[in-house]
Amino acid sequence: MRPLSIQDYVGQEHLLGKNKPLRLVLETGNLHSLILWGPPGSGKTTLARLLANSTDYELINLSVVMSGVKDIRSSVKQAQDNRQNAGKNTLIFVDEVHRFNKSQQDAFLPYVEDGTFVFVGATTENPSFELNNALLSRTRVYLLKTLSDDSLMQLINRSQEKMSAGPGAPIVLPDKIKNQIIFHADGDARRLYNVLDLMFEQAMVFNEQDQCFYPDEELVAYLMNHSPKRYDKGGDIYYDQISAFHKSVRGSSPDGALYWMSRMIEAGCDPLYIARRLLAIASEDIGNADPKAMTIALNAWDAFHRLGPAEGNRAIAQAAVYCAVAPKSNAVYMAFKAATEAAKNSPSFEVPHHLRNAPTALLKEQGYGAEYRYSHDEEEAFSAGQTYLPEELGELKFYHPVERGLEIKIKQKLDYLKHKNSIKS
Repeated sequence: MRPLSIQDYVGQEHLLGKNKPLRLVLETGNLHSLILWGPPGSGKTTLARLLANSTDYELINLSVVMSGVKDIRSSVKQAQDNRQNAGKNTLIFVDEVHRFNKSQQDAFLPYVEDGTFVFVGATTENPSFELNNALLSRTRVYLLKTLSDDSLMQLINRSQEKMSAGPGAPIVLPDKIKNQIIFHADGDARRLYNVLDLMFEQAMVFNEQDQCFYPDEELVAYLMNHSPKRYDKGGDIYYDQISAFHKSVRGSSPDGALYWMSRMIEAGCDPLYIARRLLAIASEDIGNADPKAMTIALNAWDAFHRLGPAEGNRAIAQAAVYCAVAPKSNAVYMAFKAATEAAKNSPSFEVPHHLRNAPTALLKEQGYGAEYRYSHDEEEAFSAGQTYLPEELGELKFYHPVERGLEIKIKQKLDYLKHKNSIKS
C-alpha cells in the first residue's frame, strides 16, 4: 500500500499542496537536506522515498539500530562514487535519526556541508532537543501532522479497492466498520494498515447472497478490543498532554483537566505523575489564593496509595476539579522567583545586627541582636518600623498578592501593616 508517486500520497497538504514548500522542491528538483518530524504513521519514511524517486536520486537507507560510524562512512563512499563515476546524486535517509548519538550525527556534517549527498532524517521527537545544533543548522525541519479521519478513510477505500481488484469475490466494508478502524488507528496509518491486514486475513466471511466478502463484526471488534491512544512516555506527546492538563487547571477548566487526565491514564500514564503535577499546580498557580488546594492535592495522592488505581484515580480527579475551579494566584511563585534573582545577582550583604542571634556574651558585646523588637510583645504582634532586609536593599517588595481568593484578605492585611509602618517612621 505504500504509494509509488507523490500523486498517491495522502495527507500533509500543508507541505505538499499547491505552492507549498515540499511540492516546490519536487517540482523544481532542487532537493535539500531536511528533517521530517512528525508522529508515528504520518508518512515520514514514505515521503523520504518519494523525494528520492521524484528527483531521480539514488536512495541509501541507514538503520539506526544496525548502523555505526563505519556504516556511515561506507554510505558516504558510495555517495562519492555515485557522483564521481555515474554523475548521480544520492539521498541518505536515516529513520529515527534521534537515536544516533552525537558522534554518529557529527559524521554526516562535512558531507552535508559540501553537498556530497542530501541528508534526510525522520524523527518522532522534537529535533530541538534530540539533534545536534550543528546538524540542525545544515538542514531544514518540516513538521508532519497526524493524519485526519478523511485521509485515513482514503487509505481504507484504496485498500478495499486493491483487495477487491484481485481474483475472487469483491470485499465490502460497511461505514460502521470503517469508522471503527479509523477510531482505532488514531491518526496512525501504520496502525490502520495493521488492523486492515489482520481483518482481511482473519475476519472476512463470504456472503452467498451478495457474492462478496463482508467483515465479521465480532471478529473485527476482537481485533480492536484495545485502542491505545498516542502517548510516548518521556517524548513530545507526553509533555504536550501534561502541558495541556496543567494549562487547563490554570485556566479554570475542570472539563479540560478531566479530559487530558483521562487521555493520559487511558494511554498508560502513571496517575501519580498527574498527582505530583497537581501538587505543583496547587503551589505555583493557586498559592495563597486558596491554600486548601495543596492539602486536597496531597490528600488525593495519599488516597491513591491507600485505594489503588480505580478509586484512587477518582480522588485525583476530584483534586483536579477543585484546583481548576479554585481562585488562582501565582504571586508566591513570582515573589520567590524575584527573591531568588535578588539573592543571585546581589553581593553577599551582611545580616543586619538586629536580626542576628546573640547566644554568647561576646556576640552581645558585638551588638548582635541589639535593638531587635520581639513582635509578640508589641501591639497586634507587629513591631512597626522594624526592617528585615539588608540595608542595601532597602524596603524591596517581592510579594504582591492578587485580588482573588484568600489573597484579597492577605493584601488587606499587608496594606494595613504598611500603613502602620508609615506612621511609625
